[in-house]
Amino acid sequence: MQTLYSIEAREFELKPGEDIRILQKHFDQTRQLLIYLIYYITEIARYAETDSLFRSSKHLPTEQDRNVNTKLAGNEVLWKILEHPSFQKALSIDKPQLSINKELLKKLYQELASTDEYKTYINNQGREKKSEKEILEFIFKEIILPDETFENYAEELFTNWDDDIEMVQQLLIGFLGKPQSFNFQEIISKEKTDFAKSLLQTVLEKKETVMDLIKPKLQNWDAERIATLDMILMQMGVCEFLYFETIPPKVTINEYIDLAKDYSTPQSGQFVNGILDNIHKELTTENKMVKVNFKEIRKM
Repeated sequence: MQTLYSIEAREFELKPGEDIRILQKHFDQTRQLLIYLIYYITEIARYAETDSLFRSSKHLPTEQDRNVNTKLAGNEVLWKILEHPSFQKALSIDKPQLSINKELLKKLYQELASTDEYKTYINNQGREKKSEKEILEFIFKEIILPDETFENYAEELFTNWDDDIEMVQQLLIGFLGKPQSFNFQEIISKEKTDFAKSLLQTVLEKKETVMDLIKPKLQNWDAERIATLDMILMQMGVCEFLYFETIPPKVTINEYIDLAKDYSTPQSGQFVNGILDNIHKELTTENKMVKVNFKEIRKM
């Protein structure tokens, strides 16, 4: 959807292969945001040692200054992340360390250190696997994400923040659960990547055919005045009807209703639903819907 919107906004024709390059750029931006957020978590956790060194080196350190608890800096999940070859490679490619705001990092650590959850964590002498993971999740969910200063800073760095943050959150929480099984060089599976490329190219190649189905359903609507994103979503939906036989029509319709509600105008969900449902009924009546039975696929 993002790629098609970018292409639609261009004033000149695409060069061969440029559509896939734009799509890959969006994938790369998603990876970069994920790496940045994970790196921020690790830096906040490791700041416990920085804080300890700073406070103990004061001219007249207090007893509390000399005994800062650095348990978090030795968090076992943290070090699985830091020693992960795929994560190390991603750091060398994306270089999130160059975009770290040190004052913001210090502020977030201090907020963390003042919470009851952090105090409970450091006062527990053991290193239970569950608590090691949960404190890193807490840093992400309760310290980083709600912070308006961090959000504003990240939005300046990542134009895809609003579009991707929900998906990246899911990826990040999944990663913290099984950090050693994650591949940062392929955060989106080959199957999903291939599907995205196929759908993108199908929408571009079959646009004239698809629009011949959409335009008659617009009734009193002027096709030129319909929101660009609504039109793109309808084109994608019709392409799934016609050329992606393993996707159930109801799944297609519901997916594009949700996308229209989330990314377009308040009325877009109902509008896209009406057009796609109308086209689906017409294609079904004319026996142009070739769909594979999903239940049968699962038995194979």
